[in-house]
Amino acid sequence: MLEAYRKHVEERAELGTVPLPLNEKQVVELVELLKTPPTGEDAFLMNLLENRIPAGVDQAAYVKAAFLAAILKGETSSPLISKQKAVQILGTMQGGYNVQPLVAALDDAEVAQDAAEALKKTLLVFDAFNDVTEKAEAGNTIAKEVVQSWADAEWFLNRPEVPKKTTYTTFKVTGETNTDDLSPAQDAWSRPDIPLHSLAMHKNSRDGINADEEGVVGPMKQIEELKEKGHPLATWVTSLVLVLAVSLQLTQYCG
Repeated sequence: MLEAYRKHVEERAELGTVPLPLNEKQVVELVELLKTPPTGEDAFLMNLLENRIPAGVDQAAYVKAAFLAAILKGETSSPLISKQKAVQILGTMQGGYNVQPLVAALDDAEVAQDAAEALKKTLLVFDAFNDVTEKAEAGNTIAKEVVQSWADAEWFLNRPEVPKKTTYTTFKVTGETNTDDLSPAQDAWSRPDIPLHSLAMHKNSRDGINADEEGVVGPMKQIEELKEKGHPLATWVTSLVLVLAVSLQLTQYCG
């Protein structure tokens, strides 16, 4: 599994894009490796677990959350992941399958405070909110902390202040831009793979746009040169409806 993923990373680098996250089957295999890590692979395995699995309600996230929950319950173990580390990782998963294990951990004195800190920063809890409030009303002081933190909006107030001024480098696109310039229909097959699909954006050269490979790959080198100025990269197009979407695409998939 590790050899295949490393090969995938190399292939994606040759294409000029990032590797795909792990899928459900790969996470199942990763979990088994984490239980008995191969020599010298500790850091790589943990990086895959922490950074290469989708958050939320993806099926790969379900496998990840279930594994970490099993560690918390004592049903399985890994020499690389303590109960505290399991809670910390669950706290990065943004909501979804990680919520119930964190709520359950509020009753575990060993990690209850860690679980509370994770839940304070997690908003997508849905009906699990009722589970936390029930624990608080039943006398769980740690759960009460969580409810109070949500009520005080600490998740928002503890974030860095929005700067009064931000400098951007603008990729100015001349002429009219439509959705087919940003997501060419002939490249529709790659749309589920957004980082790969983004390479086709503006793949046809025109004034101000220099495609890397005419009709195939858009102006990625041009974009890289703009990024070297050291500012976040945005774009300007004639359709205001597209401005935000394109800016996000450039920022997320081109850095």
